[in-house]
Amino acid sequence: MFTLETPADSRGGYDHVFVISVLLLTGAGLVTLWTASSVFAGKIFGGDSLYIILRQGVFAAAGLVVFFVLSRVKIEIIRRLIPVLVVFSVFLCALTFIPGISMEKNGAARWIRFGAYSFQPSELVKLVLPLYLAHIFDKKKEKIDVFVSAVLPPTIVTVIFFILIYAQNNFSDAFFIAVNALLVFCISGVRLRYFVSAVAVLLPVSFLLVLTKEYRLLRVMTFLWPTDPMGADYQVRASILTINSGGFWGKGIGQSSRSVFTVPEVHSDFIFSAFSEEAGFIGVVIFYALVALFAARGYRASLRAADNFSAILSFGYVTMIISQTLLNTAVVSGAIPATGVPLPFFSAGGSSLATSLAAAGFIANVSRRPSAVFVRSGK
Repeated sequence: MFTLETPADSRGGYDHVFVISVLLLTGAGLVTLWTASSVFAGKIFGGDSLYIILRQGVFAAAGLVVFFVLSRVKIEIIRRLIPVLVVFSVFLCALTFIPGISMEKNGAARWIRFGAYSFQPSELVKLVLPLYLAHIFDKKKEKIDVFVSAVLPPTIVTVIFFILIYAQNNFSDAFFIAVNALLVFCISGVRLRYFVSAVAVLLPVSFLLVLTKEYRLLRVMTFLWPTDPMGADYQVRASILTINSGGFWGKGIGQSSRSVFTVPEVHSDFIFSAFSEEAGFIGVVIFYALVALFAARGYRASLRAADNFSAILSFGYVTMIISQTLLNTAVVSGAIPATGVPLPFFSAGGSSLATSLAAAGFIANVSRRPSAVFVRSGK
């Protein structure tokens, strides 16, 4: 668990460097999406080339409002709402199984309809589960080694969310959420043997779940033994060629051609290839520098948080966004088998953008509270 040591020069205030990194990532994401989605939107939405970026702009505006609200709200108020948020998240996940309310895309019913808009409940789970875990581990910090009272309840909640999301034919998000939950378990001071036991269960279960769907197994097989350049690994191969075509300086904003015409649905999970083509190697370096800055300032906020709950929460959110970023860019560059995880702040989808900005808002909130240093102590 964490022990708190408050330095003599404690002071509040926003971490302006962190806020700037969030705004730059959001702005770069919107510009990239605008250029990457225009051709696709024009074909699908009756010639309206701005359809996707305008919808994303609405979510970006709303997400920035949420970002600044959550960066100012008292953490204690949020903590009172956590049980309601957990139940509400379970309810929304359950709605994806109800015909007429759920919306199916590419054979997966992961969305629910709200008039002209849709929402992906698994994105809300990415926000709510770290909140719940930080809350329960803070409440049980004096009994963190007691399995029944401190470890079992969050394990059950995590498993429930895993099952609900997996049942939506969304293995990628289910596995991603479970792994990030385990990291929160670890940093909260849970005994190492519990953590190792959970990993020992998750890995073989995940392997078996990969085998239950032909397309999942095919993704792994084509990654290990690529044989059909126009088949299952076409999208990844096209993405790699597109990234390479950007060269050192890139082709310039709005000048992408390979990404727009050769990478299927480039505006979604493969948007990093469009960014790389336009910005080149130097742009990719700047992108990772911004991500590293986001991570460094976010983890700094966690280490200097005012209380145990804020420290765990900030760690959980920073880890979620950074791991998702690294996972997505690894897929797009062909380093790992393809998954359906979006690129935070960049990929089309209001649910993902809103979640990223909300999580960043909580991190900013933690950063502006009186500084403190947490030192982990445990068995």
